[in-house]
Amino acid sequence: MDTQAIFNIKSKTEFHETALQVFKYQYQNNAVYQDFCNHLKRTPNNVFAVEGIPFLPIQFFKSHRIVCNANPEEIIFTSSGTTGSTTSKHFVTNVKVYEESFRKGFSHFYGSIREYSILALLPAYLERKGSSLIYMVNDMIEQSNASESGFYLNNLDELAQQLSTLDKMGRKVLLIGVSFALLDLIEKYQFNLKNTIVMETGGMKGRRKEMIRQELHALLCKGFGVEEIHSEYGMTELLSQGYSNGKGIFECPPWMKILTRDTEDPLTVLDEGKTGGINVIDLANINSCAFIATQDLGRVKDNKYEIIGRFDNSDIRGCNLMVL
Repeated sequence: MDTQAIFNIKSKTEFHETALQVFKYQYQNNAVYQDFCNHLKRTPNNVFAVEGIPFLPIQFFKSHRIVCNANPEEIIFTSSGTTGSTTSKHFVTNVKVYEESFRKGFSHFYGSIREYSILALLPAYLERKGSSLIYMVNDMIEQSNASESGFYLNNLDELAQQLSTLDKMGRKVLLIGVSFALLDLIEKYQFNLKNTIVMETGGMKGRRKEMIRQELHALLCKGFGVEEIHSEYGMTELLSQGYSNGKGIFECPPWMKILTRDTEDPLTVLDEGKTGGINVIDLANINSCAFIATQDLGRVKDNKYEIIGRFDNSDIRGCNLMVL
């Protein structure tokens, strides 16, 4: 299927039509997804609206190879996990689709990456293999025209000096970091940034006590001297990202859409404004599965969405609808 039809979506109508085309393609070419849809008795022959498309529980990425056709993977992205836990694996058969998705997605919200100096504070991700976030940020660093762009592991002193210098020079800076590392930085240094976007990617990764977003962002705003903290919403199983420019309210690129499902009835899509399980349509997932039921809780309103938290495993409904 032509990926350009996905990245050239300009309207709700085009999204709806393309999503149904992708559903038909993946039903025909993804054996795991086809079995799942057949179990629910939902096929391209009786699904005529996006809301009727079955969403594959995200846990399937832990137990199955979710791909269309038999094409070999070019790269395997893996999720982080606690010792002994099963990690998700995303078998990407065309990594250029991922590159096009995150490049166009970032520019859709922030403009050309070439205008930024990219300072990446992602120690938990750098310390393991297979991170899709590291792949994305590494590409952004390479695409950036700034020689100062780069990764920082534990060298907070060097990062603090570089960040302050670039910001005072009036350079556009993107500081992207995992939550615990950003907190480590502001506990050691205080900033008053004027030209920097501070973007957290979420997660304490077991390094610190988890805290609610409002508390985290209040600390980061004070420490960095900024009015808002930006956020990135992505995961191993997706090839697209949502972005928030403050207050935890996210938006999607045109080829991505968020719906909420009833926590008691996973086949029921909720009206806007109601809290439920997050279903993601990511049409960039053309070669795996574009329709995923996540373990996140949230709500959608006016094409924007908020992530409230995560299901406890015991609260997941519908993830054992079938045993393959």
